[in-house]
Amino acid sequence: MLRYFLTALLFTALPVAAESIDCRVIGIADGDTFSCLTAHKDQVRVRLGEIDAPELKQPYGSRARQALSGLVFGKDVTLHIQDLDRYGRTVARVTVGNTDVNAEMVRTGAAWVYRDYLKDRSLLNLEAVAKEFKRGIWSLPKSEQVAPSEWRQAQRSGSTSQRASIRPPSTSPQQSGFSCSVIKSCRQMSGCAEARFQLRSCRNPRIDGDGDGIPCEAICR
Repeated sequence: MLRYFLTALLFTALPVAAESIDCRVIGIADGDTFSCLTAHKDQVRVRLGEIDAPELKQPYGSRARQALSGLVFGKDVTLHIQDLDRYGRTVARVTVGNTDVNAEMVRTGAAWVYRDYLKDRSLLNLEAVAKEFKRGIWSLPKSEQVAPSEWRQAQRSGSTSQRASIRPPSTSPQQSGFSCSVIKSCRQMSGCAEARFQLRSCRNPRIDGDGDGIPCEAICR
C-alpha cells in the first residue's frame, strides 16, 4: 500500500519535476498513447508529448498505431516526463535506446506536430520534410489530411447536431406495428426500422452506445 502511495505522490509532482522513468511497454492504445510497467510493476499510461497521431477511426489511424507498436511494443523505454494531462496520462518524450519515438513518429509521417503543446521546434522541420516527401499521412488525399484535433472537434460537433436532431417520428406505435412495451437489445430487433423506432419513440439509449444517433449500427449502416 505504501508503494502505491509513494507512486501517487511521484505522479502528482510530475509537472514540476523533470523526471525520467524506465518501463516496459505492454499495450498500445493508438498512435500516441500506450501503457507500460515499471520495475515495481506500477502501470503507467503514457501520452506522447508534442505530437498528435490520427485517431483510430481517422484515415491512417490504424497504421499510426502499428507504427508506434513497431517502435515500442514489448520494449524497455525511457519516459522523459513533461506533464500529467487531464485524463491522468503521463505526457512524455519517449526514447528507445537512441531513438526519440516522438520525433520518429513525425519523421515517418505517422503523426502531426501538436502545435498547441509544442516545446521542441525541430519537430516542425521533421514534419515539413515528411510532408515534402509524402510520407505516411501526407500520402493521403488532401481531404483526408485532417489534424486529429480538428477531426475530434468535428466529431463532437457532428454528434451534438445528430443528437439534437432526433425527434419522435410522426408514426404512432400502432401505425408502425412496433411497441415500447418491451425495451429490446439490438439482437432482438426485427430490423433497422424497429431499431430506429426504439431509439426515437422509446428513447432506448442502450442501442446507441456512441451517441451518434444511429441505433444498432450492425443493422442500420
